[in-house]
Amino acid sequence: MDYVIIGGGIVGVSVAYALQQAEPGASVQIIEKETELARHQTGHNSGVIHSGIYYTPGSYKAKFARAGSESMRAFCETHHIDVDICGKVIVATDEDELPRLERLYERGLENGLAVEKLGADQLRKIEPHVNGLAAIRVPTAGIVNYTEVTNKLAELFQENGGIVTLSETVSAIDETRERVVVTTDKQSVEARYVVNCAGLQSDRVARMAGIHLDMKIVPFRGEYYKLKASRRDLVRHLVYPVPDPDFPFLGVHFTRMIDGEVEAGPNAVLSFKREGYRKTDIRLKDLGEVLAYPGFLKIARKYMKTGVGEMVRSYSKPHFVKSLQRLVPAVTASDLEPAPSGVRAQALTVDGKMVDDFHLVTGKRSLHVVNAPSPAATASLEIGKEVARRMLARRER
Repeated sequence: MDYVIIGGGIVGVSVAYALQQAEPGASVQIIEKETELARHQTGHNSGVIHSGIYYTPGSYKAKFARAGSESMRAFCETHHIDVDICGKVIVATDEDELPRLERLYERGLENGLAVEKLGADQLRKIEPHVNGLAAIRVPTAGIVNYTEVTNKLAELFQENGGIVTLSETVSAIDETRERVVVTTDKQSVEARYVVNCAGLQSDRVARMAGIHLDMKIVPFRGEYYKLKASRRDLVRHLVYPVPDPDFPFLGVHFTRMIDGEVEAGPNAVLSFKREGYRKTDIRLKDLGEVLAYPGFLKIARKYMKTGVGEMVRSYSKPHFVKSLQRLVPAVTASDLEPAPSGVRAQALTVDGKMVDDFHLVTGKRSLHVVNAPSPAATASLEIGKEVARRMLARRER
C-alpha cells in the first residue's frame, strides 16, 4: 500500500481523495473504526461553510477556510449536493462589543473577504427579529450537509480504486525510515506512508507512532436546541454574536441548516468521554487523562467564570434561552426543542493554551493532523491538498 489514512471523517476522506488526485495510480486505504464514515465531528457538524473572518491572517485556518468555502461550494455544485450560500451576520448587542466588531471587520478585510458593515436600521431590514446596535454581514458564509459531502468523496475515491475499511481500530503503528506498518484489531497493513486524521483520537494515534506532542486533545461538548418549525422565520441568515477574542468558541448563535431546521447554540462544556454526546456519557480513562493534564488545569483556572456559565446553561434551559434572547429577544423556551450535541476535538498545550490553528506534525513516514476543529469541515478539501502537496514533496526528495 502506498498510503494508509487513519480516520474516516471529512478530513481523512478529503486527504485520501486528494492523494489519489495528485498521484494517479497510487494505492490508498482509509481505516475507520466505526461502521460507517463521518460518525463523529463530521456527522455532528451543524453544516456551516465558514468564510474565514475570525482567523489570524496568514494562518492555515484563515487561508484554508477562505479557499475552502469556494472549493466546497464548487464541489457541491459539480456533484449536485444541496448548498445554500445564505450569508452570516455577526451582531454587537451592546456598546462594549462595538470595538471588537470593528476589529473583526478589519480582520475580514485583511483576509480578503467582501464583508459589509451594517447599522442598526440596516440590520433590522434584513433580520427584523435580531437585536443589535451594529453588525457585519459576511455574504460568503453558507450551509451544507457534510456527511453527504464525505460520502460523495468516498464514492469517487472508491470508483478510482481506493479502499475503505470500516469497523477496524488501529492498535499500533511501527514506523521506520523505510516503511510503516499499521496494526488494527483485525489485520496489519504495510505502507510507504501513513496520514493520521483521527480527530478526537488523533493525539493518541500520533503517540502510537512515537511522535512526541506537547499538547493533548480535550473534548468539549456543544449542546444545542432547535427552533420549532413554526418559529424558524425568526432568523434569515446565520446569526452570530461578537466572539470573545480570548476564547476559541463562537458563542451561542442561530444556525440555519440545509434541511430547513434552525439550530440554537451551542454552549461548550467539558465532555467526560472523548466521543461523549450525552451528559451521561462517561469514560473514566478519558476523564482521568483530562483532569490530570496540567494544560487543562491551567486553562480551567483561567476561564473559571466562563466555564461555570457554560455549565449553568447546560443544565438550565432558562439560562440558555436568556443567552439566545441577547440576539433574538422574541425567542422563548416554548420555541425550542432539544437537538443533537457535537463534540469538538480541541488541542491544549501543556502550558494551558488552546491551539489556535490547524496543527500538522511530521514523522519519519507519517503526517499527523492533530488539531482540526472548526472550520476543518469547510477547509477539508484544502487540508487534503496541503497534505498531498507535502507527501509528494517528501517522495521527490
